Amino acid sequence: MPTDRYPFDLPVVRGLAESGGLPLPPGATFFVGENGSGKSTLIEAIALAAGLNAEGGSQNYRFTTRATESDLADHLYLTWGSSKPRSRYFLRAETYYNVATATEDLGPEQLAVFGGVSPHERSHGESFVDLIHARFFPGGLYVMDEPEAALSPQGCLNVIAMIADLVTRGSQFIIATHSPILLALPGATIFAIDDDGQIERVAYDDAPPVRMTRDFLAAPDRYLRHLTPPD
Repeated sequence: MPTDRYPFDLPVVRGLAESGGLPLPPGATFFVGENGSGKSTLIEAIALAAGLNAEGGSQNYRFTTRATESDLADHLYLTWGSSKPRSRYFLRAETYYNVATATEDLGPEQLAVFGGVSPHERSHGESFVDLIHARFFPGGLYVMDEPEAALSPQGCLNVIAMIADLVTRGSQFIIATHSPILLALPGATIFAIDDDGQIERVAYDDAPPVRMTRDFLAAPDRYLRHLTPPD
């Protein structure tokens, strides 16, 4: 594996290579980390290694709008448990418009899954929730990259309820997020990626997005006086 170019020069990628991999428990697993930590790169590579389309969609989607994915997936090996997932889907906020267009292009049969309404005719958040309800099934593998970008706080709570139900029916979720609401999913595993690329399992209360959100809400002026010009 090369080490002198992106994404192999990312600390988190080097760390994974040195450690020999990362076991993911059943149920829901969240990755958190600052922008640039490599969590979305890792999530994308997991999706590609699982046979999913780089821009999103199920294992049957094979469209390309612009190829921007890294080749990390070519060096990533997934080891399944007792059985492979029956269905798979990669849902990422930044390319969801492209997935919605590809779904629309597939014709009325695909749109019937969404009640005959194109995802483009619903709000971003509504169509996100519609898609999870319509296309995520028991026993599946679902990879999600920052889904909160499309969701209101109430939308995040709705998604928690759907994920929790699917987990009880044998589905597995791997999610990169900054959302303290989504991280509150009961029974979820949370991995934090630090600046050195180390991946550490943390409790909900110790997850960086949760700590920072709580600190800010407890004393917003303490933060804002350093970020805004004086009166």
